[in-house]
Amino acid sequence: MNKHVNNINAEPTDLSRRSFLVGTAATGLVLGYAGLPGIGSATAAPANFEPSVWYAISPDGLVTVTCGKADMGQHIASTMAQIVCEELGAKWSDMRVALASNDPKFNDPVLGAQITGGSWSTMMNFEAMSRAGAAGRIALTEGAAAAMGVPASELVVRDSMIVHPKSKKQMSFADVVKNGKATKTFTPDELKAIKLKTPDQYTMIGVSVPQLDIPSKTNGTAKYGIDVMLPGMAYGALVTPPVRFGATVKSVDDGAAKKVPGFIKAVTLDDKTGTTSGWVVAVASTYANAKKAAQALKIAYDSGPNARVSSESLLDEAKRLQKLDDSGQFFVKDGDPNAAFGSAAKVVEAEYTTSINIHAPLEPMNATAEFKGDILHIYSGNQFATRSGAIAAGAAGIDPKFVVMHQMWLGGGFGRRLDADMMIPAVQAAKAVGKPVKVIYSRENDMTMDFSRPLTYQKVKAGVDGDGKLIAISHDVVSAWPTARWGIPDFLTPSVDKRGPLDSFTVNGADFFYTVPNHYVRAIKNELAHNATPSGQLRSVAPGWTFWAVESMIDEIAAATGKDPAQFRISLLDGAGKNDGGAQRLRNTLLAAMGLAGYGTRKLPKGEGMGVACVSSQERASASWTACVAHVAVAPSGAVTVKKLTVATDVGTQVHPDNIRAQVEGAALWGLSLAMYEKATLKDGGIEQTNFDGYTPLRMSQTPEVAVAVIANGEKATGVGEPAVTVVAPAIGNAIFNASGARVRALPITAEAVKASMKA
Repeated sequence: MNKHVNNINAEPTDLSRRSFLVGTAATGLVLGYAGLPGIGSATAAPANFEPSVWYAISPDGLVTVTCGKADMGQHIASTMAQIVCEELGAKWSDMRVALASNDPKFNDPVLGAQITGGSWSTMMNFEAMSRAGAAGRIALTEGAAAAMGVPASELVVRDSMIVHPKSKKQMSFADVVKNGKATKTFTPDELKAIKLKTPDQYTMIGVSVPQLDIPSKTNGTAKYGIDVMLPGMAYGALVTPPVRFGATVKSVDDGAAKKVPGFIKAVTLDDKTGTTSGWVVAVASTYANAKKAAQALKIAYDSGPNARVSSESLLDEAKRLQKLDDSGQFFVKDGDPNAAFGSAAKVVEAEYTTSINIHAPLEPMNATAEFKGDILHIYSGNQFATRSGAIAAGAAGIDPKFVVMHQMWLGGGFGRRLDADMMIPAVQAAKAVGKPVKVIYSRENDMTMDFSRPLTYQKVKAGVDGDGKLIAISHDVVSAWPTARWGIPDFLTPSVDKRGPLDSFTVNGADFFYTVPNHYVRAIKNELAHNATPSGQLRSVAPGWTFWAVESMIDEIAAATGKDPAQFRISLLDGAGKNDGGAQRLRNTLLAAMGLAGYGTRKLPKGEGMGVACVSSQERASASWTACVAHVAVAPSGAVTVKKLTVATDVGTQVHPDNIRAQVEGAALWGLSLAMYEKATLKDGGIEQTNFDGYTPLRMSQTPEVAVAVIANGEKATGVGEPAVTVVAPAIGNAIFNASGARVRALPITAEAVKASMKA
């Protein structure tokens, strides 16, 4: 029988309970478990009690929660365990975590697939994990009641103990599991009918308990993809072409590589999934020798159609497309902005740009592939097992039901590991040499072949009436479409003008919660960028650039009409119509950030200023309400020093307060890094920056003070991993204007751009 063995404990987890199919139109692949030879129905060790697919209680009373999300340092596995623990009534020291395989039984309860991103995990899984925990408590209680001969309604559950106060009788979870009395099962309707705790009854939710993954990550026992070791394993090192995408290999001369000790073979990838192009992997007995062999290979390329593409040509094409009346599709189409502009007392127009940005997680991309008979085993840390399993199958030329993915801890993800490119060379090399192969990207491979955040160009036009009231906004967003590249129709959004689907993950955030009667948002696909720079989702996704434009423009309008930018926002957040509820929560976060920062209450030295921004990231339907006040100092040279970031966020229900603060702080600093320091450029079809000497994220010495205010009001839990990323850049840009009068509209913000604007 094929087993999935997780990397946290040695208990094997069986594969299949039901079939699941997801179409990937771009590759023609499907992923599914159905009739996989040698695999029966899922069963655990007989003595274990499994009240839910999401956790099991062993005879010693330990509760192991299986996390269906990728844990990349955000402690989502512990969060899922904490939610279960609250309703189950377990003792925290009894809780354990495991990572899910790609068995479809672990598909997200809401999304129907295994994907980690969008700050969705806690938001979308809170109720399902709560109900799973409650179901276990009820089953254990009924089992204990039968064993003790008392009414279940008289029992109290706490700290893994079930107590009957009247008789003083008690049983531990372990006792109930060992005697086999816990047998109750629940239908979906019965699960839905369970009455969950109210926030005032919580004893675990809202408590900063020790994170369950920290001990193993600090003592070295936690296994990441890069740590995988299999008997007889070989290693693969990549040789990638000089262009990001579109090259083909004309010939490979391995004469010099054959002189490298342990060299096995040079494998030219034949990737029918279209994920890679022009790649060769050198396979050897050690990674060091694989790298030497890769360097010794002499490869001739046809550089393909993108060999002359540059960042400048991508931007030129974006501007050309924006000027065409028939470009793109409408994401928002309220009222008639064009008519409103005709009667407006003042019209403000601006262009905003963002550069290509690279993920660069600390653990470089890696995957290990092994064929065992008809079954392909993949060991890697991945954020999108559903799609990645299908791509691995396509690379192997096998049915996706024969792919078993072993999820590992991720040494950073940030959206990079939503893709499966690292699996393709491992799979094809393992198939070619007949033994397991681990492929590890060099930092140069990782940076130049990243599925980067796309270069974007945005044109925003706004009109105000004679009273200074904002009456119209039109907003065009031009970029590559990362989600469309996935080829999964369900991830695209029907356009409101019925011109076909659009990639809403390039325009989310532009559908803001301000009340503006005439509002257009147009999503325009830059095909040149889409083909030459295959783009992915980088932490914060579209709101990382849409709110840069929206929140900068709101300040520009306020300045043009002589209004305080914070008070101007408050007036727009009136909660009218479809904005009811959301606008009020966003306004509250803005007020909280302003109060904590002392915005408007103190006189700042010359050359210093504060700027505000407030956002509803990620998507409008899954928003986390977040505001920032940035305090900056601007030197006459244009150099900007960010002195302090004050961030307020409304998270609804907070599961782990310390973790929320850590996530918000990290997101804010990531936003600062994107705003001030990070930029990749394309030249002759290739990314120019190959390591951290050319691509320069925020350094420790550049880190300002970060103050965080968390609003926990008992509403539905929201996500916090990304929203603070999106609010920082516009807050800094607005602060620079207030400090120096310089308006910058391109990210990253440079001293040269600030100085040029000061002189203008």
